[in-house]
Amino acid sequence: MRRANALAADVEYPTGRPTGYGAGFAELGPGLGASAVGVSVCELPPGESSYPYHYEYGNEEWLIVVAGHPTLRHPGGEDELEPGDVVCFPVGPEGAHKLTNRSDAPARVLFLSTKHRPGVAVYPDSDKVGLWPEDDRDQIMVSRAGAVDYWDGER
Repeated sequence: MRRANALAADVEYPTGRPTGYGAGFAELGPGLGASAVGVSVCELPPGESSYPYHYEYGNEEWLIVVAGHPTLRHPGGEDELEPGDVVCFPVGPEGAHKLTNRSDAPARVLFLSTKHRPGVAVYPDSDKVGLWPEDDRDQIMVSRAGAVDYWDGER
């Protein structure tokens, strides 16, 4: 049996993230042998967010608060969460979300997500769309302002 402990998982803080997105992560899925569902621990120091406000097409995401009191922004407003809270972010705009730690203590959450490809994420605040197909060479993040007509560049 493979197992992981969300409270004890060692998180790594990626470099190159902008100010306000200083979250740490530990990917648990690969060590557990998961292939259909991604599972990661996210540690949020005070004042930090995990990811920009976004929603997905093709993948459902879940959040489970393990420790702390992060604030969840969603289409209906904002709510402070507490340990034990479970939230599902359905596919599409109704599942939009952003997690920020506005408390004085670190927060730790589990993110779970289906891993269907292609996946699409929409970022309403910055008006971007990201695409994640099977082949990583074709991943792209684009501004909606740069959209072209279907026939652009065709003969």
